[in-house]
Amino acid sequence: MIEDDELTNLIRGEIPDAHVQVIDRTGTMDHFNVTVRSKAFRDKTLIEQHQLVYGALRDALKDGRVHAVELKTIVAEE
Repeated sequence: MIEDDELTNLIRGEIPDAHVQVIDRTGTMDHFNVTVRSKAFRDKTLIEQHQLVYGALRDALKDGRVHAVELKTIVAEE
């Protein structure tokens, strides 16, 4: 289990300008809908954008704090 704020901080640790919205899908604090908006996604494919976010969540996914993530990434405007 992981709190929304901790999940947000993990993402911002890798993508400092990220605007992150987290929704706990099941109430169990391990299945999330996550939307991330960042300038870091500019000129990256959707797969590369998702890889950035999943890289930030790697340890939480590995140790089971996060079980499932439905991810949406958005390129932030200047």
